[in-house]
Amino acid sequence: MDTTSKESTKIQQHVDIEGHVGIDEHIGRDLEYSAAYRWQHWIRAFSIIFLIATGFYLAVPVITPTVTNEPTNFMYALFRTWHIIIGFVFIAAILLKSYLFIFAKKHENERAALWDVINPIVWVKQIGFYLLISKHPKLRGVYNPMQFLSYTLFYVMAFGLIITGLILFVHVYHEGLGGFLYEPMRSIEVMLGGLAFVRELHHILMWGVILFIVIHIYIAVYNAVFIKEGTIDAIISGIKWHKRV
Repeated sequence: MDTTSKESTKIQQHVDIEGHVGIDEHIGRDLEYSAAYRWQHWIRAFSIIFLIATGFYLAVPVITPTVTNEPTNFMYALFRTWHIIIGFVFIAAILLKSYLFIFAKKHENERAALWDVINPIVWVKQIGFYLLISKHPKLRGVYNPMQFLSYTLFYVMAFGLIITGLILFVHVYHEGLGGFLYEPMRSIEVMLGGLAFVRELHHILMWGVILFIVIHIYIAVYNAVFIKEGTIDAIISGIKWHKRV
């Protein structure tokens, strides 16, 4: 029996009014997010915050470096270096998550959400739930249709940021990985209309991710308040609570 099955068979213990430990057979818990999923989520989250902060500085350098007698205090270069380093951490997290979604057996519950996306009844019930006029629909996957499409859009933006970021990268580092990627990235740069547009597109995609983060946090809190299944806790523990039918 795998870990998911073991977790699914456990039931929640609770303390009744008299202080005795009782068992609620109507509530069970499932392992919905694997350790790999949770790790990449937080690595990706912190890398995005860092990239946004350094990205703003690279777009508009608002910090004046300390003046010294040594001409080696290159503040802009320092921010750009860290932006690139964390950028590759972000790339690794995105590639790992993409691999888990497509191939990992423990992530079948994510792929199952595709069936809810093409089900118009689930769409109607889900919209009704957010409008506070109906109950939350029973889902086949771990995401509702609106979540799934928003996550899909996020990954489209993420890969757009990766490609445009690599184009900007090869214009700074011409040896090693930069040299290896130079020709293919320059070809994509030409197809996109030039370096100026690539830089602008990189900024636009960043604002798209910022908007996604705001909506993502709002929906996560909304679901945690109204569904009461440990939605926010699950991204730390991996466990969500469900009422047994």
